[in-house]
Amino acid sequence: MAIQLTESAAAEIRRYRESQKVEESKFLRIGVLGGGCSGFQYTMQFDADYDRHVDHKYQLQGLDIVVDKKSALYLDGTKVDWQNGDYGAGFTFDNPNVARSCACGH
Repeated sequence: MAIQLTESAAAEIRRYRESQKVEESKFLRIGVLGGGCSGFQYTMQFDADYDRHVDHKYQLQGLDIVVDKKSALYLDGTKVDWQNGDYGAGFTFDNPNVARSCACGH
């Protein structure tokens, strides 16, 4: 199933890419790192390095997204969204694989 990217998340990624003048040759890398209150935290960064032996590449909402294969195990089925509400704005990760989490968002 891989990951899902909402239209609002894709729009924010495009807006950021344009405002920061990120090269079109770079894709968005999404991953998972150890740390945070519940053991993992999500990462998002623009990257140019892709290795088909260790990465999965997806085309989501017209954007190239890369996830390393280890992170893909933890992100399977995750929906990435952009929320802009009364308490601030940011990306959210709705991950069906998470057994526990805390309110800090990491």
